[in-house]
Amino acid sequence: MPRRPLLTALSCGAVVGGGTLIGRRLGYEMGPNLVVRCRRGHLFTTVWFPGATVKSLDLVIARLQRCPVGGHLSLVTPVRERELSDAERTAAHAVHDLRLP
Repeated sequence: MPRRPLLTALSCGAVVGGGTLIGRRLGYEMGPNLVVRCRRGHLFTTVWFPGATVKSLDLVIARLQRCPVGGHLSLVTPVRERELSDAERTAAHAVHDLRLP
């Protein structure tokens, strides 16, 4: 494998891995079932790996994507599950966005 594609792949992996570790240290459950909140207050779960997305526009600390609860395009941000009530946590896990990152 030529050097440039290998270096690019390693750099991308480091960014995604590093972002995931930082997010987890801050209390967010990065990965396939992260609870997020849209600008209208709807809660749902989505796949979230920092820097890796095909269904939304990644803005580092937020994403522009479709809210499956309200059916609108919105800015969504991660939520710390420990800060949610049991009812909010249950409601968030009841609705999941597409299974794509």
